[in-house]
Amino acid sequence: MLIVVAGSTGLIGRTVVSELREAGHEVRRLVRREPAAEDEHEWDPPSGTIARDAFAGVDAVINLCGSSFQGRWNAARKRHIRASRIEPARTLAEAVAEHGVPTLLNASSLSFYGNTRDDVVDETSGQGPGFLAEMVVDWEAATAVARDAGSRVVLMRTGLVLSPDGGLLSLLRPPIRLGLGGRLGDGRQYVAWISLPDEVAAIRFLLDDPDVSGPVNLCAPEPVTNAEFTRVLGRALRRPAFLHVPKTVVRALLGEAADELALISLRAVPRVLRDAGFTFRHTDFGTALADVLRPPMPDR
Repeated sequence: MLIVVAGSTGLIGRTVVSELREAGHEVRRLVRREPAAEDEHEWDPPSGTIARDAFAGVDAVINLCGSSFQGRWNAARKRHIRASRIEPARTLAEAVAEHGVPTLLNASSLSFYGNTRDDVVDETSGQGPGFLAEMVVDWEAATAVARDAGSRVVLMRTGLVLSPDGGLLSLLRPPIRLGLGGRLGDGRQYVAWISLPDEVAAIRFLLDDPDVSGPVNLCAPEPVTNAEFTRVLGRALRRPAFLHVPKTVVRALLGEAADELALISLRAVPRVLRDAGFTFRHTDFGTALADVLRPPMPDR
Protein backbone atom coordinates (compact mmCIF):
# COMPACT_ATOMS: atom_id res chain seq x y z
CA MET A 1 0.00 0.00 0.00
CA LEU A 2 0.97 3.62 -0.49
CA ILE A 3 0.27 5.46 2.75
CA VAL A 4 0.50 9.14 3.70
CA VAL A 5 1.38 9.77 7.35
CA ALA A 6 0.93 13.11 9.10
CA GLY A 7 2.53 13.48 12.53
CA SER A 8 5.34 11.10 11.63
CA THR A 9 7.88 12.63 14.04
CA GLY A 10 5.83 12.03 17.19
CA LEU A 11 6.05 9.19 19.70
CA ILE A 12 3.57 6.99 17.82
CA GLY A 13 4.28 8.26 14.32
CA ARG A 14 7.96 7.30 14.29
CA THR A 15 7.17 3.69 15.14
CA VAL A 16 4.21 3.50 12.75
CA VAL A 17 6.33 4.69 9.83
CA SER A 18 9.14 2.26 10.68
CA GLU A 19 6.85 -0.75 10.99
CA LEU A 20 4.86 0.07 7.86
CA ARG A 21 8.07 0.19 5.86
CA GLU A 22 9.34 -3.04 7.40
CA ALA A 23 6.07 -4.65 6.27
CA GLY A 24 6.73 -3.55 2.69
CA HIS A 25 4.46 -0.50 2.47
CA GLU A 26 5.52 2.76 0.82
CA VAL A 27 5.17 5.77 3.15
CA ARG A 28 4.98 9.45 2.31
CA ARG A 29 5.48 11.83 5.23
CA LEU A 30 3.88 15.26 5.46
CA VAL A 31 6.18 17.96 6.89
CA ARG A 32 5.61 21.64 7.73
CA ARG A 33 8.88 22.83 6.20
CA GLU A 34 10.86 22.54 3.02
CA PRO A 35 11.14 18.79 2.20
CA ALA A 36 14.59 17.40 2.96
CA ALA A 37 14.05 13.80 1.80
CA GLU A 38 12.43 12.09 -1.16
CA ASP A 39 9.53 10.75 0.93
CA GLU A 40 8.65 14.17 2.42
CA HIS A 41 5.89 16.43 1.10
CA GLU A 42 5.19 19.90 2.44
CA TRP A 43 1.86 20.97 3.89
CA ASP A 44 0.44 23.82 5.96
CA PRO A 45 -2.68 22.88 7.97
CA PRO A 46 -3.62 26.45 9.04
CA SER A 47 -3.90 27.50 5.39
CA GLY A 48 -5.29 24.14 4.26
CA THR A 49 -2.59 23.55 1.65
CA ILE A 50 -0.77 20.33 0.72
CA ALA A 51 1.84 19.71 -1.98
CA ARG A 52 0.08 18.77 -5.23
CA ASP A 53 1.81 15.42 -5.67
CA ALA A 54 1.41 14.20 -2.07
CA PHE A 55 -1.81 12.25 -2.70
CA ALA A 56 -1.16 10.77 -6.13
CA GLY A 57 -2.04 7.06 -6.05
CA VAL A 58 -2.47 6.99 -2.25
CA ASP A 59 -4.35 4.06 -0.66
CA ALA A 60 -4.66 5.39 2.90
CA VAL A 61 -3.92 8.37 5.12
CA ILE A 62 -2.93 8.13 8.79
CA ASN A 63 -3.26 11.37 10.77
CA LEU A 64 -1.45 11.39 14.13
CA CYS A 65 -1.20 15.16 14.58
CA GLY A 66 -1.81 16.86 17.91
CA SER A 67 0.21 18.66 20.59
CA SER A 68 0.48 17.31 24.13
CA PHE A 69 -2.35 17.84 26.61
CA GLN A 70 0.18 18.01 29.45
CA GLY A 71 1.02 21.18 31.38
CA ARG A 72 -0.92 24.05 32.86
CA TRP A 73 -3.65 25.41 30.61
CA ASN A 74 -4.52 29.00 29.76
CA ALA A 75 -6.65 30.40 26.95
CA ALA A 76 -3.76 30.42 24.47
CA ARG A 77 -2.71 26.86 25.36
CA LYS A 78 -6.27 25.58 24.92
CA ARG A 79 -6.56 27.27 21.52
CA HIS A 80 -3.30 25.58 20.48
CA ILE A 81 -4.48 22.16 21.68
CA ARG A 82 -7.61 22.53 19.54
CA ALA A 83 -5.94 23.99 16.47
CA SER A 84 -3.14 21.39 16.45
CA ARG A 85 -5.79 18.71 15.95
CA ILE A 86 -8.75 20.23 14.15
CA GLU A 87 -6.83 22.09 11.43
CA PRO A 88 -4.79 19.03 10.30
CA ALA A 89 -7.85 16.76 10.46
CA ARG A 90 -9.93 19.11 8.32
CA THR A 91 -7.14 19.67 5.78
CA LEU A 92 -6.46 15.94 5.40
CA ALA A 93 -10.14 14.99 5.22
CA GLU A 94 -10.68 17.50 2.43
CA ALA A 95 -7.65 16.10 0.55
CA VAL A 96 -8.90 12.52 1.07
CA ALA A 97 -12.30 13.50 -0.32
CA GLU A 98 -10.82 15.39 -3.27
CA HIS A 99 -8.46 12.59 -4.30
CA GLY A 100 -10.79 9.68 -3.55
CA VAL A 101 -8.47 8.07 -1.01
CA PRO A 102 -10.24 4.92 0.27
CA THR A 103 -9.20 5.08 3.94
CA LEU A 104 -8.49 7.75 6.57
CA LEU A 105 -7.30 6.76 10.04
CA ASN A 106 -7.58 9.85 12.23
CA ALA A 107 -6.18 10.19 15.74
CA SER A 108 -8.65 10.97 18.49
CA SER A 109 -8.84 10.68 22.28
CA LEU A 110 -10.66 8.78 25.00
CA SER A 111 -11.23 12.20 26.54
CA PHE A 112 -14.46 12.12 24.49
CA TYR A 113 -16.07 10.25 27.39
CA GLY A 114 -15.19 12.82 30.06
CA ASN A 115 -15.04 11.66 33.68
CA THR A 116 -16.54 8.15 33.69
CA ARG A 117 -15.86 7.57 37.39
CA ASP A 118 -16.52 3.83 38.00
CA ASP A 119 -18.71 3.37 34.91
CA VAL A 120 -17.30 1.25 32.08
CA VAL A 121 -17.59 2.97 28.69
CA ASP A 122 -17.11 1.75 25.13
CA GLU A 123 -17.72 3.12 21.64
CA THR A 124 -21.50 3.05 22.16
CA SER A 125 -21.24 5.48 25.10
CA GLY A 126 -22.02 9.16 24.73
CA GLN A 127 -19.96 12.31 25.11
CA GLY A 128 -18.93 13.48 28.55
CA PRO A 129 -18.46 17.05 29.80
CA GLY A 130 -15.35 19.19 29.71
CA PHE A 131 -13.04 21.11 27.41
CA LEU A 132 -11.29 18.02 26.04
CA ALA A 133 -14.54 16.14 25.39
CA GLU A 134 -15.91 19.09 23.43
CA MET A 135 -12.62 19.41 21.55
CA VAL A 136 -12.75 15.72 20.57
CA VAL A 137 -16.25 16.17 19.16
CA ASP A 138 -15.03 19.00 16.91
CA TRP A 139 -11.84 17.06 16.06
CA GLU A 140 -13.77 14.04 14.88
CA ALA A 141 -16.37 16.18 13.09
CA ALA A 142 -13.56 17.71 11.01
CA THR A 143 -13.24 14.37 9.19
CA ALA A 144 -16.90 14.30 8.07
CA VAL A 145 -16.14 15.54 4.55
CA ALA A 146 -14.07 12.40 3.90
CA ARG A 147 -16.76 10.10 5.24
CA ASP A 148 -19.43 11.89 3.21
CA ALA A 149 -17.30 11.44 0.08
CA GLY A 150 -17.35 7.66 0.61
CA SER A 151 -14.01 7.09 2.33
CA ARG A 152 -13.72 4.71 5.27
CA VAL A 153 -12.93 6.91 8.27
CA VAL A 154 -11.66 5.41 11.54
CA LEU A 155 -11.51 7.63 14.62
CA MET A 156 -8.76 6.22 16.85
CA ARG A 157 -9.62 7.22 20.42
CA THR A 158 -6.32 6.56 22.16
CA GLY A 159 -5.60 6.25 25.87
CA LEU A 160 -2.33 6.71 27.75
CA VAL A 161 0.42 5.18 25.60
CA LEU A 162 3.14 3.38 27.56
CA SER A 163 6.57 4.06 26.08
CA PRO A 164 10.00 4.69 27.60
CA ASP A 165 10.74 7.37 25.02
CA GLY A 166 8.08 9.97 25.78
CA GLY A 167 4.57 10.61 27.01
CA LEU A 168 3.50 10.47 30.64
CA LEU A 169 6.02 7.81 31.69
CA SER A 170 8.91 10.14 30.87
CA LEU A 171 7.39 12.69 33.26
CA LEU A 172 6.61 10.24 36.06
CA ARG A 173 9.86 8.29 36.21
CA PRO A 174 12.14 11.07 37.59
CA PRO A 175 10.07 11.86 40.72
CA ILE A 176 9.48 8.17 41.45
CA ARG A 177 13.19 7.45 41.15
CA LEU A 178 13.72 10.20 43.75
CA GLY A 179 11.19 8.55 46.05
CA LEU A 180 8.64 11.31 45.45
CA GLY A 181 6.00 9.27 43.65
CA GLY A 182 2.52 8.58 44.90
CA ARG A 183 -1.15 8.44 44.05
CA LEU A 184 -2.95 11.57 42.90
CA GLY A 185 -5.99 12.51 44.93
CA ASP A 186 -7.72 9.43 46.32
CA GLY A 187 -6.11 7.29 43.59
CA ARG A 188 -9.42 5.63 42.71
CA GLN A 189 -9.66 7.25 39.27
CA TYR A 190 -9.16 4.85 36.37
CA VAL A 191 -6.39 5.13 33.78
CA ALA A 192 -7.08 3.75 30.28
CA TRP A 193 -3.68 2.67 28.97
CA ILE A 194 -2.16 0.88 26.00
CA SER A 195 1.41 -0.21 25.29
CA LEU A 196 3.16 1.37 22.33
CA PRO A 197 3.52 -2.03 20.57
CA ASP A 198 -0.25 -2.60 20.89
CA GLU A 199 -1.02 0.96 19.77
CA VAL A 200 0.98 0.51 16.58
CA ALA A 201 -0.34 -3.02 16.01
CA ALA A 202 -3.90 -1.72 16.40
CA ILE A 203 -3.28 1.03 13.85
CA ARG A 204 -1.95 -1.53 11.36
CA PHE A 205 -4.93 -3.80 12.10
CA LEU A 206 -7.37 -0.95 11.44
CA LEU A 207 -5.54 -0.06 8.26
CA ASP A 208 -6.08 -3.58 6.92
CA ASP A 209 -9.64 -4.29 8.13
CA PRO A 210 -12.12 -2.80 5.62
CA ASP A 211 -15.11 -3.51 7.86
CA VAL A 212 -14.15 -1.22 10.76
CA SER A 213 -15.08 2.46 10.69
CA GLY A 214 -16.14 5.19 13.09
CA PRO A 215 -14.91 5.47 16.70
CA VAL A 216 -12.49 2.82 17.96
CA ASN A 217 -11.07 2.82 21.50
CA LEU A 218 -7.33 2.15 21.46
CA CYS A 219 -6.77 1.00 25.04
CA ALA A 220 -6.04 -2.25 26.83
CA PRO A 221 -9.03 -4.32 27.99
CA GLU A 222 -8.26 -3.77 31.70
CA PRO A 223 -7.93 -0.15 32.92
CA VAL A 224 -6.13 0.33 36.25
CA THR A 225 -6.65 2.83 39.03
CA ASN A 226 -4.19 5.66 39.55
CA ALA A 227 -3.13 4.07 42.85
CA GLU A 228 -2.39 0.75 41.11
CA PHE A 229 -0.63 2.54 38.24
CA THR A 230 1.65 4.35 40.67
CA ARG A 231 2.32 1.27 42.79
CA VAL A 232 3.25 -0.90 39.81
CA LEU A 233 5.43 1.83 38.27
CA GLY A 234 7.27 2.25 41.57
CA ARG A 235 7.82 -1.51 41.78
CA ALA A 236 9.11 -1.61 38.19
CA LEU A 237 11.58 1.16 39.01
CA ARG A 238 12.46 -0.42 42.37
CA ARG A 239 11.47 2.72 44.24
CA PRO A 240 8.80 3.40 46.88
CA ALA A 241 5.69 5.19 45.65
CA PHE A 242 3.69 5.58 48.83
CA LEU A 243 3.20 9.34 48.91
CA HIS A 244 -0.20 10.96 48.54
CA VAL A 245 -0.63 14.15 46.49
CA PRO A 246 -3.92 15.76 47.61
CA LYS A 247 -6.36 17.02 44.99
CA THR A 248 -5.82 20.58 46.21
CA VAL A 249 -2.11 20.33 45.45
CA VAL A 250 -2.70 18.79 42.01
CA ARG A 251 -5.15 21.59 41.18
CA ALA A 252 -2.73 24.22 42.42
CA LEU A 253 -0.02 22.80 40.15
CA LEU A 254 -2.10 22.16 37.03
CA GLY A 255 -5.06 24.49 37.36
CA GLU A 256 -7.98 23.62 35.09
CA ALA A 257 -6.05 20.77 33.49
CA ALA A 258 -5.96 18.84 36.78
CA ASP A 259 -9.57 17.70 36.63
CA GLU A 260 -9.34 16.65 32.96
CA LEU A 261 -5.94 14.96 33.07
CA ALA A 262 -4.57 13.94 36.46
CA LEU A 263 -7.78 13.48 38.45
CA ILE A 264 -10.19 12.31 35.75
CA SER A 265 -11.37 8.70 35.69
CA LEU A 266 -11.44 6.98 32.28
CA ARG A 267 -12.67 3.42 32.58
CA ALA A 268 -12.80 2.72 28.86
CA VAL A 269 -12.66 -0.65 27.10
CA PRO A 270 -11.89 -1.55 23.45
CA ARG A 271 -15.17 -3.18 22.39
CA VAL A 272 -14.75 -2.57 18.63
CA LEU A 273 -11.19 -3.90 18.51
CA ARG A 274 -12.10 -7.02 20.46
CA ASP A 275 -15.19 -7.69 18.34
CA ALA A 276 -13.10 -7.27 15.17
CA GLY A 277 -10.67 -9.95 16.37
CA PHE A 278 -7.67 -7.86 17.39
CA THR A 279 -5.32 -9.66 19.78
CA PHE A 280 -3.55 -7.56 22.41
CA ARG A 281 0.04 -8.35 23.25
CA HIS A 282 -0.33 -6.63 26.63
CA THR A 283 -3.50 -7.00 28.71
CA ASP A 284 -1.87 -6.94 32.16
CA PHE A 285 -0.55 -3.54 33.21
CA GLY A 286 2.37 -4.88 35.23
CA THR A 287 3.58 -7.08 32.38
CA ALA A 288 3.18 -4.27 29.89
CA LEU A 289 5.14 -1.85 32.04
CA ALA A 290 7.94 -4.35 32.61
CA ASP A 291 8.23 -4.99 28.88
CA VAL A 292 8.15 -1.30 28.01
CA LEU A 293 10.82 -0.37 30.57
CA ARG A 294 13.08 -3.34 29.83
CA PRO A 295 16.40 -2.14 28.34
CA PRO A 296 16.80 -3.07 24.66
CA MET A 297 18.99 -6.03 23.82
CA PRO A 298 22.41 -4.96 22.50
CA ASP A 299 23.09 -5.50 18.80
CA ARG A 300 25.27 -8.49 18.06
